[in-house]
Amino acid sequence: SGSGGFRKRKHDNFPHGQRREEKENVNPSSALMMSFKSFQLELDTRHDKYERLVKLSRDITIESKRTIFLLHRFTSAPNGEEILNESEAKLDAVRRKIKQVAQELIGEDMYQFHRAISPGLQEYVEAVSFQYFIKTRSLVSVEEINNQLIFTAEDREEITNKTSDSQDKQPPTWSLKVTPVDYLLGVADLTGELMRLCISSVGNGDIDTPFELSQFLRQIYDGFTFIGNTGPYEVSKKLYTLKQSLAKVENACYTLKVRGSEIPKHMLADVFSTKTELIDQEEGLS
Repeated sequence: SGSGGFRKRKHDNFPHGQRREEKENVNPSSALMMSFKSFQLELDTRHDKYERLVKLSRDITIESKRTIFLLHRFTSAPNGEEILNESEAKLDAVRRKIKQVAQELIGEDMYQFHRAISPGLQEYVEAVSFQYFIKTRSLVSVEEINNQLIFTAEDREEITNKTSDSQDKQPPTWSLKVTPVDYLLGVADLTGELMRLCISSVGNGDIDTPFELSQFLRQIYDGFTFIGNTGPYEVSKKLYTLKQSLAKVENACYTLKVRGSEIPKHMLADVFSTKTELIDQEEGLS
């Protein structure tokens, strides 16, 4: 070819008819083709399962967020027990979704599908830990969360589908363990909800909760600082947001301690919201 021209590719030297004959001469029942077909089936099955897990994770995320929104009404509701009971019913529905995830992962390596289910598990940890804090004013452990994610075949259809030989045996169980990283990320997101709980409680005239939340968030922040940069990237990335939530709660406590007697109770929430917006602007968050 001349200068600046395109060089012919090697396979262009063969006529198209010859390449077509080579494709037609391929034996579909050969061992090599059968191996590739089995690989194709395995990959398609894995991709389909991954997509199903992504959809389940989205449903878990949505229902967990709704539970968190419901729990924020606890401070203003006349009967807090009704809110807690309703939130427990919502979390039971979330756990039924997690049971479907556990069934999908039977016989599979969970870490191969971890990216698909991680967002939903983080949001579930956030919802469960938020409810647990409202009940006990303490942090739920990862062991307690995992103990709630052990499922048995209690549905009537699952029991009737068993064979007669297995009727005397215990029903099969499924479990899904929340990884330490998902737990830490969920707890880091919890701090933002506790900051909002602090502001709403002050607006309702509760001036004791902010000081209690300040001590609790300080303990969580101290625990995360022990991890530092040695932990996963996502954990260290959320440490900055955790610090901002702690700063907003401490600012609310400072205002209550210094100027609490000057500002009417019905105006305290507006003062805190204004100062929170100023902090966000200074830090470039808004």
